[in-house]
Amino acid sequence: MDTTPRSVTRLIEEFHRLPGIGPKTAQRLTFYLLRAPKQQVEQLAEALRDLREKITTCALCQNIAEANPCTICRDETRDHSIVCVVEEPLDLVALERTREYKGLYHVLHGAISPVEGIGPEDLRIKELLERLRNGRVHEVLLATNPNLEGEATAMYLERLIKPLGIRMTRLARGLPVGGDLEYADEVTLTRALEGRREV
Repeated sequence: MDTTPRSVTRLIEEFHRLPGIGPKTAQRLTFYLLRAPKQQVEQLAEALRDLREKITTCALCQNIAEANPCTICRDETRDHSIVCVVEEPLDLVALERTREYKGLYHVLHGAISPVEGIGPEDLRIKELLERLRNGRVHEVLLATNPNLEGEATAMYLERLIKPLGIRMTRLARGLPVGGDLEYADEVTLTRALEGRREV
Protein backbone atom coordinates (compact mmCIF):
# COMPACT_ATOMS: atom_id res chain seq x y z
CA MET A 1 0.00 0.00 0.00
CA ASP A 2 1.37 3.40 -1.04
CA THR A 3 1.58 5.79 1.92
CA THR A 4 2.79 8.78 -0.13
CA PRO A 5 0.12 11.50 -0.35
CA ARG A 6 -1.46 11.78 -3.80
CA SER A 7 -0.41 15.45 -4.23
CA VAL A 8 3.25 14.49 -3.65
CA THR A 9 3.05 11.57 -6.08
CA ARG A 10 1.39 13.78 -8.68
CA LEU A 11 4.14 16.42 -8.49
CA ILE A 12 6.83 13.72 -8.76
CA GLU A 13 5.08 12.39 -11.86
CA GLU A 14 4.85 15.88 -13.39
CA PHE A 15 8.56 16.59 -12.78
CA HIS A 16 9.45 13.18 -14.23
CA ARG A 17 7.64 14.09 -17.47
CA LEU A 18 10.11 16.95 -18.03
CA PRO A 19 13.08 16.23 -20.32
CA GLY A 20 16.23 15.21 -18.49
CA ILE A 21 14.45 14.64 -15.15
CA GLY A 22 14.65 11.05 -13.96
CA PRO A 23 12.54 9.53 -11.17
CA LYS A 24 15.13 10.22 -8.44
CA THR A 25 15.59 13.86 -9.47
CA ALA A 26 11.81 14.27 -9.62
CA GLN A 27 11.57 12.98 -6.05
CA ARG A 28 14.40 15.25 -4.84
CA LEU A 29 12.77 18.33 -6.42
CA THR A 30 9.38 17.48 -4.91
CA PHE A 31 10.74 16.90 -1.41
CA TYR A 32 12.87 20.05 -1.69
CA LEU A 33 9.73 22.06 -2.44
CA LEU A 34 7.97 20.47 0.56
CA ARG A 35 10.69 21.90 2.82
CA ALA A 36 11.13 25.22 0.94
CA PRO A 37 9.65 28.46 2.31
CA LYS A 38 6.08 29.06 1.16
CA GLN A 39 7.13 32.26 -0.65
CA GLN A 40 9.65 30.34 -2.80
CA VAL A 41 7.04 27.77 -3.81
CA GLU A 42 4.55 30.55 -4.63
CA GLN A 43 7.17 32.35 -6.76
CA LEU A 44 7.78 29.12 -8.70
CA ALA A 45 4.06 28.65 -9.24
CA GLU A 46 3.73 32.28 -10.38
CA ALA A 47 6.66 31.91 -12.80
CA LEU A 48 5.05 28.81 -14.32
CA ARG A 49 1.69 30.61 -14.64
CA ASP A 50 3.38 33.63 -16.27
CA LEU A 51 5.16 31.31 -18.70
CA ARG A 52 1.83 30.08 -20.03
CA GLU A 53 -0.05 33.39 -19.86
CA LYS A 54 2.53 35.96 -21.02
CA ILE A 55 4.64 34.11 -23.57
CA THR A 56 3.60 34.24 -27.20
CA THR A 57 5.26 33.55 -30.53
CA CYS A 58 6.60 36.45 -32.58
CA ALA A 59 4.62 36.61 -35.82
CA LEU A 60 7.79 37.50 -37.77
CA CYS A 61 10.60 35.30 -36.47
CA GLN A 62 8.55 32.65 -34.60
CA ASN A 63 10.71 33.08 -31.49
CA ILE A 64 9.14 33.06 -28.04
CA ALA A 65 8.44 36.56 -26.74
CA GLU A 66 6.32 38.66 -24.43
CA ALA A 67 5.53 41.17 -27.19
CA ASN A 68 4.60 40.75 -30.83
CA PRO A 69 6.75 41.49 -32.77
CA CYS A 70 9.61 40.60 -30.44
CA THR A 71 12.35 43.00 -29.33
CA ILE A 72 14.84 41.65 -31.91
CA CYS A 73 12.45 42.08 -34.84
CA ARG A 74 11.53 45.61 -33.66
CA ASP A 75 15.18 46.66 -33.29
CA GLU A 76 15.95 48.98 -36.21
CA THR A 77 19.69 48.92 -35.42
CA ARG A 78 19.85 45.27 -36.50
CA ASP A 79 20.52 44.27 -40.10
CA HIS A 80 17.10 43.39 -41.52
CA SER A 81 18.63 42.09 -44.77
CA ILE A 82 19.97 38.88 -43.19
CA VAL A 83 17.97 36.14 -41.47
CA CYS A 84 19.62 33.38 -39.45
CA VAL A 85 17.55 30.19 -39.41
CA VAL A 86 17.80 28.14 -36.21
CA GLU A 87 16.00 25.04 -35.02
CA GLU A 88 14.99 26.12 -31.50
CA PRO A 89 14.73 29.28 -29.37
CA LEU A 90 17.71 28.07 -27.31
CA ASP A 91 19.86 28.15 -30.47
CA LEU A 92 18.96 31.82 -30.89
CA VAL A 93 19.93 32.47 -27.27
CA ALA A 94 23.33 30.81 -27.85
CA LEU A 95 24.02 32.95 -30.93
CA GLU A 96 22.93 36.13 -29.15
CA ARG A 97 25.38 35.39 -26.31
CA THR A 98 28.26 35.80 -28.78
CA ARG A 99 27.20 39.42 -29.48
CA GLU A 100 28.64 38.93 -32.99
CA TYR A 101 25.52 38.39 -35.08
CA LYS A 102 23.54 41.57 -35.77
CA GLY A 103 20.84 40.35 -38.16
CA LEU A 104 17.39 38.86 -37.61
CA TYR A 105 16.36 35.27 -36.88
CA HIS A 106 13.81 32.67 -37.86
CA VAL A 107 13.03 29.81 -35.46
CA LEU A 108 11.80 26.57 -37.07
CA HIS A 109 10.78 24.90 -33.78
CA GLY A 110 12.40 21.62 -34.69
CA ALA A 111 14.13 19.77 -37.48
CA ILE A 112 12.99 17.29 -40.10
CA SER A 113 13.11 13.83 -38.53
CA PRO A 114 11.24 10.99 -40.26
CA VAL A 115 12.14 8.68 -37.35
CA GLU A 116 10.23 10.94 -34.94
CA GLY A 117 7.49 11.62 -37.48
CA ILE A 118 8.47 15.29 -37.95
CA GLY A 119 8.09 16.47 -41.52
CA PRO A 120 8.55 19.90 -43.14
CA GLU A 121 4.88 20.70 -42.56
CA ASP A 122 5.48 20.46 -38.79
CA LEU A 123 8.08 23.25 -38.86
CA ARG A 124 7.72 27.03 -39.36
CA ILE A 125 9.00 26.82 -42.95
CA LYS A 126 5.93 28.36 -44.57
CA GLU A 127 6.35 31.45 -42.38
CA LEU A 128 10.03 31.68 -43.38
CA LEU A 129 9.20 31.59 -47.10
CA GLU A 130 6.56 34.31 -46.62
CA ARG A 131 9.23 36.52 -44.99
CA LEU A 132 11.68 35.94 -47.81
CA ARG A 133 9.22 36.94 -50.52
CA ASN A 134 9.01 40.56 -49.32
CA GLY A 135 12.33 41.38 -51.04
CA ARG A 136 13.98 42.89 -47.97
CA VAL A 137 16.08 39.81 -47.11
CA HIS A 138 19.29 39.37 -49.15
CA GLU A 139 20.97 36.56 -47.17
CA VAL A 140 19.77 33.49 -45.29
CA LEU A 141 22.25 32.03 -42.81
CA LEU A 142 21.42 28.38 -42.11
CA ALA A 143 22.39 27.57 -38.52
CA THR A 144 20.82 24.14 -38.10
CA ASN A 145 22.55 21.60 -35.89
CA PRO A 146 25.38 19.53 -37.38
CA ASN A 147 23.51 16.24 -37.09
CA LEU A 148 21.45 14.13 -39.48
CA GLU A 149 18.20 15.99 -38.80
CA GLY A 150 19.84 19.42 -38.99
CA GLU A 151 21.57 18.57 -42.28
CA ALA A 152 18.35 17.19 -43.77
CA THR A 153 16.51 20.36 -42.74
CA ALA A 154 19.23 22.59 -44.22
CA MET A 155 19.20 20.70 -47.54
CA TYR A 156 15.41 20.93 -47.71
CA LEU A 157 15.54 24.69 -47.07
CA GLU A 158 18.27 25.16 -49.67
CA ARG A 159 16.03 23.58 -52.33
CA LEU A 160 13.18 25.93 -51.43
CA ILE A 161 15.19 29.14 -51.05
CA LYS A 162 17.69 28.93 -53.95
CA PRO A 163 15.01 29.64 -56.61
CA LEU A 164 14.22 32.91 -54.79
CA GLY A 165 17.69 34.22 -55.70
CA ILE A 166 18.65 34.93 -52.10
CA ARG A 167 22.26 34.38 -51.00
CA MET A 168 22.57 31.36 -48.73
CA THR A 169 25.33 30.74 -46.19
CA ARG A 170 26.00 28.12 -43.50
CA LEU A 171 27.67 28.34 -40.15
CA ALA A 172 31.25 27.08 -40.39
CA ARG A 173 31.80 23.61 -39.02
CA GLY A 174 35.02 22.41 -37.53
CA LEU A 175 37.05 21.80 -34.41
CA PRO A 176 35.97 23.06 -31.02
CA VAL A 177 38.26 25.41 -29.14
CA GLY A 178 40.32 23.39 -26.68
CA GLY A 179 39.80 20.14 -28.59
CA ASP A 180 42.56 17.75 -29.66
CA LEU A 181 42.92 16.67 -33.29
CA GLU A 182 43.43 13.05 -32.29
CA TYR A 183 39.93 12.89 -30.77
CA ALA A 184 38.10 14.54 -33.68
CA ASP A 185 36.05 12.33 -35.99
CA GLU A 186 36.59 12.24 -39.77
CA VAL A 187 33.52 14.33 -40.59
CA THR A 188 34.57 17.11 -38.21
CA LEU A 189 38.12 17.11 -39.55
CA THR A 190 36.86 17.13 -43.16
CA ARG A 191 34.62 20.12 -42.45
CA ALA A 192 37.44 21.90 -40.64
CA LEU A 193 39.65 21.43 -43.71
CA GLU A 194 36.89 22.61 -46.07
CA GLY A 195 36.23 25.68 -43.91
CA ARG A 196 39.86 26.73 -43.57
CA ARG A 197 40.61 30.43 -44.05
CA GLU A 198 43.51 32.81 -44.54
CA VAL A 199 45.54 33.81 -41.47
